[in-house]
Amino acid sequence: MALVVQKYGGSSVSDARSIKRVAKRIAEAKRAGNDVVVVVSAMGDTTDELLDLAADISPRPPQREMDILLTAGERISMSLLAMAIDKLGVKAKSFTGQQAGLLTDAVHGKARIVDVVPHRIRQTLEKGQVAIVAGFQGVSSGNDVTTLGRGGSDTTAVALAAGLDADVCEIYTDVDGIFTADPRIAPGARKIDKVTYEEMLELAASGAKVLALRAVEYARRYQVPVHVRSSFSGKNGTLVKGTHGDLIDPNASSEEQEEAAMEDPIISGVAHDRSEAKITIVGVPDTLGQAARIFEVVAAAGTNIDMIVQNVSAADTGLTDISFTLPHADIRSTTAALNAVKSELKFDDLQVDDEIGKVSLVGAGMKSHPGISARLFGALRDAGINIEMISTSEIRISVVTRADNLDDAVRAIHTAFELDSAEGEAVVYAGTGR
Repeated sequence: MALVVQKYGGSSVSDARSIKRVAKRIAEAKRAGNDVVVVVSAMGDTTDELLDLAADISPRPPQREMDILLTAGERISMSLLAMAIDKLGVKAKSFTGQQAGLLTDAVHGKARIVDVVPHRIRQTLEKGQVAIVAGFQGVSSGNDVTTLGRGGSDTTAVALAAGLDADVCEIYTDVDGIFTADPRIAPGARKIDKVTYEEMLELAASGAKVLALRAVEYARRYQVPVHVRSSFSGKNGTLVKGTHGDLIDPNASSEEQEEAAMEDPIISGVAHDRSEAKITIVGVPDTLGQAARIFEVVAAAGTNIDMIVQNVSAADTGLTDISFTLPHADIRSTTAALNAVKSELKFDDLQVDDEIGKVSLVGAGMKSHPGISARLFGALRDAGINIEMISTSEIRISVVTRADNLDDAVRAIHTAFELDSAEGEAVVYAGTGR
């Protein structure tokens, strides 16, 4: 008997018909002899609708109250799904994040899980029942409801899988797995059968939305195998696990294992991100410790920085410009924090550019294959796309372009590295990617 944690996104439970379809899949997994824990997101656009409603009430609602409001969506989904499973003759019980034992810090809106104490979930499984857990939420040490931020239901599922020592965590979405690019932009994108935690971390951090970054981090830390697949089909999806060596079938012959290792792809995929903006601090005195002070201010504002570029100091002025990218949502707080210390830092001006896009090429094989960068930059040149910023890691190259060039950049790079599938266009069942 296997212990399986399944997570269903909002597009998979968008209406009553979808919930019944998901319930049937869960009932089948239980009848096959598995212990089943299910994490569910809010139905369809429920969270966005609640956000809009809150905005109509107050331009700056208290974060504590926002968390209580936003967790309502998942609670609706979990109870309806439990009802649908019960109607199929399988006993199910629903739990909030708090009831499921998901303990978090006290940061409302983007809390982090600090412990998982799933006593009630274990008791439910021991009774032969399916446990349904509301995703995206937990409880702080002060007994306040918290939300986990974007992709929080993915993180809930992986955390529960780790806490329960599950055999696998299945993340169900509206595509058949992880693709070499977003199939909405590159219709010929190819499904990836297996990918390492390291590569998936880079893809998620670079904008691939099919699996949340924090969920991948949690999976790697606790070595939770993650299977990303579609709730709209019965196809095998993408397995996220360990290193490439871990992804080779241990029961295969030595020749087959060697052949599989030789066939490891150089490039895993192309990811893109529209959610970032760029701030340029103009006329910064090029003195010791100035950059450190700037980014201390930015960090204190709670801003996550992605890429940083500092220009060479102008010899005649002793001034330089520093540019960095950050989430759109952090623009206001970051600019306010920097302007508050403008006289101390002695910079001339702040320039905000919210019309940028980031495209990234990811693959563990690129660190041992020369010419990858030249090929990428050549593809963008041939497509007439200018590069504004560049950032690299051992297995990733990211560039910033104009936002209106982003789709063309993804397609140009995807084609240049011959990532298109020979099996025709990928299927997007519901259109949201989650």
